[in-house]
Amino acid sequence: LAVEPDIWFLDEPFSALDPLIRREMQDEFLRLQDILKKTIVFITHDFDEAIRLADRIAIMKDGAVIQIGTPEDLIINPATEYVAEFTRDVSRAKVFSARMVMRPLAPDEKGSLGELLKHDVKVQEFADQAVNSEDRIGVTDDAGSIIGVIDRQSVLNVLVGRESAGSY
Repeated sequence: LAVEPDIWFLDEPFSALDPLIRREMQDEFLRLQDILKKTIVFITHDFDEAIRLADRIAIMKDGAVIQIGTPEDLIINPATEYVAEFTRDVSRAKVFSARMVMRPLAPDEKGSLGELLKHDVKVQEFADQAVNSEDRIGVTDDAGSIIGVIDRQSVLNVLVGRESAGSY
């Protein structure tokens, strides 16, 4: 940090830590990244850690990069059977955002929405609310304009793994 490098290269920096301290260090890492705005190459074998920390992920096999993309891209559009198998058991609720599971808002629905969520909130953060309520949830863009709606069924589809690329 003292020499202010443009790119950081971190090889499994949190792998030897216990889960609680690891989570705290990940939080601190995200806080520093938000302040310093550095490009970071972060090597990990923990895909949950990768989806929590990364904007883009490279999956390697036998020393070669076989796919680079956002966590969403890797899950929805795996380039190979290896990537599909690698991401098969990843919790979609941790990866998919409100924007990915929303549908367009019908003109007559605007007044009948319950809560409003920003488009980038992950499904795991609002799944309980969506599943246990009759109300549809409005989705907003960064400016606060309503851009879509989420209903119980769309969230249930993600939670039970019935999502498909065509539905997003």
